[in-house]
Amino acid sequence: MWLNNILETIGNTPLIRLNKITKDIPAIVLAKVDYFNPGNSIKDRMALKMVEVAEKEGKLKPGGTIIEGTSGNTGMGLALAACVKGYKCIFVTTDKQSKEKADILKAVGAEVIVCPTNVLPEDPRSYYSVAKRLGKEIPNSMYMNQYDNLANRQAHYESTGPEIWEQTEGRITHLVCTAGTGGTITGTAMYLKEKNPNIKVWAIDVYGSLLTKFYNTGELDMNEVHPYISEGFGEDFVPQNYDMSVIDHFEQVTDKDGAVMARRIAKEEGLFCGYSAGSCIQGLMQLKASLTKEDIVVCIFHDHGSRYVGKIYNDEWMMERGFLDVKTFKDIVNGRSTKRLVTIEPGNTVAEAVGLMKKYDIEQIPVMKDAALTGAVSESGLFQKVFNNPEIRNATVESVMEPAYPVVAFDTPVERLGNLITKENGAVLAKDEKGEYHIVTKYDVIHSLAK
Repeated sequence: MWLNNILETIGNTPLIRLNKITKDIPAIVLAKVDYFNPGNSIKDRMALKMVEVAEKEGKLKPGGTIIEGTSGNTGMGLALAACVKGYKCIFVTTDKQSKEKADILKAVGAEVIVCPTNVLPEDPRSYYSVAKRLGKEIPNSMYMNQYDNLANRQAHYESTGPEIWEQTEGRITHLVCTAGTGGTITGTAMYLKEKNPNIKVWAIDVYGSLLTKFYNTGELDMNEVHPYISEGFGEDFVPQNYDMSVIDHFEQVTDKDGAVMARRIAKEEGLFCGYSAGSCIQGLMQLKASLTKEDIVVCIFHDHGSRYVGKIYNDEWMMERGFLDVKTFKDIVNGRSTKRLVTIEPGNTVAEAVGLMKKYDIEQIPVMKDAALTGAVSESGLFQKVFNNPEIRNATVESVMEPAYPVVAFDTPVERLGNLITKENGAVLAKDEKGEYHIVTKYDVIHSLAK
């Protein structure tokens, strides 16, 4: 039996047990993997529901334009609905979001407008304000406003909650979900609490969001708000989709911990998921002491890792932010007993260079003149030259030296050094904080990776 269109594939996503990352948690931990939706995120559910409700209420008419402020996932869901139903789309997002998200939205026919992240919601430049303004200015259009549109949480009350209840045969004891617009966690929790009021609902937030303090105190404290890197959750205001009475606890996680955990989920569980899934599991790990072997925990995995290949799944992006604990040139130097750099001048003889290699048991020597690198000599290079012409021992180093070794930053990752050290180029150099040169050879790299 075939389906009539792509929208009929939304929902009924799998519940998959986690085994390795959660091995130290006594409870059964299950992931509701919603990247199996056609738009690769849980937002497909609420996007379709918002469109359907808007049509029913007469707010969205044939040939109209859907306008929304979105980090990408809601936009994808709305774009799929628009493709099938014949609407145009304009999406307003922030410069914090990954480029992949914007490119995907454009691929399905949407116009994308990028606004600055670090402005207040009421600032006319914010993506909230721009989306709202366009909704007023463009004829036959509707600003969906996923934050305050209660069709958002209705979608999860009608689909996500019932699916989880049925898939766990009513045995779920805890729901863990990142908190953004409030639609997913509130709608799902409302349904589950109706079935069993004892189910605990844990909301995962990010440092830099005001939601946690608002939950704990009822205070809208803008001093809590500061820039954060995590995508898809956390807010600098409280959307109307929230009903805090169905949430039992808010837990904050760091940008780094969420990103690192997402990569672990991919490598250890084979689930290539997004930033919020990593943060969700990190939050669970911080709360694991509250769980018992009788518990069954369901964690929401909102979206797919393909949205983040230029960010959390990119080593350079992670290293630039200090999110990857990797060995560097500096670590190699600090981890070995001998730190003194042996050098030779261009006017010294080849015999003197060979003598230094024997004395210090080294194979690579930088050639320096007046504290400047001018070349290099290596055991392998000299061996061939001396073998062919024994008299060359009396020649100057300058006459036989090889090109100078590459100079890199002192904190260059070891993995990158491997690409710089070749058969022709046996070492790399770097200056420390005092401006002194150090050398790392092929042997050093192999030795450090073997530890």
